[in-house]
Amino acid sequence: MNKLMIKKLGILSVAKMQAAIMGAVSLLISIPYGLIIIALSLFGAAAGSRGDSGFALGGLGIVGGIAVMIILPIVYAVFGFIFGAIGALVYNVVAGAVGGIEIEVESIA
Repeated sequence: MNKLMIKKLGILSVAKMQAAIMGAVSLLISIPYGLIIIALSLFGAAAGSRGDSGFALGGLGIVGGIAVMIILPIVYAVFGFIFGAIGALVYNVVAGAVGGIEIEVESIA
């Protein structure tokens, strides 16, 4: 078995990977959440329909639910990129001072 040490991380590569992961995870959260918002707003509009105001609130809930499904993954991906870059930068500074992370690898073939 060979031991390797991670001495430095590519800041941009870590930031891109973190953005992709956070964007994908937020899709798993935001799509059901947005659909729940849409469904509840439509149920509320139908149950308490007071003319046009009930339907306007239902339409606002639909727009809000769709906005959640679109905006939340974008915001999560942007913050994932920023904090991924900060995390890689901090790792590089600390690894330069105390050493990197040792990993043990084994050749399969």
